[in-house]
Amino acid sequence: MTIPEYGTLDAVGLAELVRKRSVSPLELLEEALRRNAEVNPRINAVIHLMEAQAREAIRAGLPDGPLCGVPFLLKDLIMAYGGQPMRSGSRLCRQFVPPEDEELVRRHRAAGLVIFGKTNTPEFGLSVVTEPELFGPTRNPWNLERSPGGSSGGAAAAVAARVVPAAAANDGGGSIRTPASACGLVGLKPTRGRNPSGPQLPDVWWGFIAEHAVTRSVRDSAALLDATHGGYPGQLYTLPRQTGSFLEETQREPGRLRITYSLDPGLGTAVHPENRKAVEKVATELSRLGHNVAQAHLPLNRQRFMETYATLLCADTAALVRAAGQARGRAAAARDVELATWVLRCMGEALRGGDVAAALWEAQQFARQWLTWSRTFDVLLTPTVGVPSLPIGSFRLPAAQRAAMRTLSMLPAGALRGQRARLVEAFRPAFEASPYTMIANVTGQPSVSLPLHLTAEGLPLGILLTADLGEEAMLFRLAAQLEATLPWASQRAPHACG
Repeated sequence: MTIPEYGTLDAVGLAELVRKRSVSPLELLEEALRRNAEVNPRINAVIHLMEAQAREAIRAGLPDGPLCGVPFLLKDLIMAYGGQPMRSGSRLCRQFVPPEDEELVRRHRAAGLVIFGKTNTPEFGLSVVTEPELFGPTRNPWNLERSPGGSSGGAAAAVAARVVPAAAANDGGGSIRTPASACGLVGLKPTRGRNPSGPQLPDVWWGFIAEHAVTRSVRDSAALLDATHGGYPGQLYTLPRQTGSFLEETQREPGRLRITYSLDPGLGTAVHPENRKAVEKVATELSRLGHNVAQAHLPLNRQRFMETYATLLCADTAALVRAAGQARGRAAAARDVELATWVLRCMGEALRGGDVAAALWEAQQFARQWLTWSRTFDVLLTPTVGVPSLPIGSFRLPAAQRAAMRTLSMLPAGALRGQRARLVEAFRPAFEASPYTMIANVTGQPSVSLPLHLTAEGLPLGILLTADLGEEAMLFRLAAQLEATLPWASQRAPHACG
């Protein structure tokens, strides 16, 4: 049987059908599997099915959680599911099988979610597009020649294609919010420490990574955060537990907020005309709703930020590749990973401890200054990304550049350190494509992308709302208000199921 409401209801709506016994969890799973079989050959979003595990979970009796019976997908990066492979988009991790669930996945299962597969990701989440050599590119259901973004591109494509109403995602530089923008979804990166991390894997990327989900509705994002937030005995970053429900916050008025918007290019060099149009439209709507809206410039030294971020990313990549090789039983070699990853690894191995410590101090000082400036308003409004959804292959390196990068990777450590500026320049297109999101990863702030604009080509383009540390409740209230006044529920990707 097919379930006509499946493609229109969000996760909260499907869970309500289960509670009313209008449908069973098994029927919802069958519908999700049918949809995946229909659309996944075209979009390549789901790269590992766990149908047997999902059926067994239903047969054994699902926990009576708030999202009981709702089909759900995990990103194949960081989100360990015990006994199932986690490849992280890399040949190096092809054989890696974590023995236990990550704490966040335990909470997904306790909420009653039916996990039946894993979604595609670029190698180690290092790209703003999802085109790993191991599994091939994921395509955007809005336009199959465009990318769904990265690194949670598989998750976003599956939700936009209406295989599932929500899917797990994580974000170290925009990896929830960038795909949400490209695929017309809600993408919240919570405050650092709001959701649990670990306990098996280290908190990679210097604590920049936050885990949550991409969803079609604001209330789904809130309901999921209700089910997963809060620390546990092994948690490194923690926040006081939220009093009350995030889902209930979506039913409340936000009050009159001080909203600052900016049309600065962020880490990019220019503002795309569609971004300007989108920000001005939303700023006008917020003013009409009674908020105090003002324009400001971002206190951002783009070159220093990029150098700092790149240094820390190189060092972390070196440690990650080293650890993955150890888990495999031998040191990693260039053939085990993609060329760009290997170059980052080589630079990271060449860096001196003082270089990395200085970069970390610079990031901390930037965060302090940015957070102090942010206290002068409640919410910052910017574009989510630098450009609309990129064509597939936009980051594919031409032969000459690949040859130059191979040469770079073979330099002695001292000579390689002297090429740091050249490396930052080589990865400038990634900063241009995602010039706003990385800031909140460094500061730890909550930040949500909302699908409030369609370009002249009919492609989604997100708007980014960023608040002070711990202020997810306020973001949910404001996001729900915008969802009601500038609704997106009727927007449907041309290549979605049904």
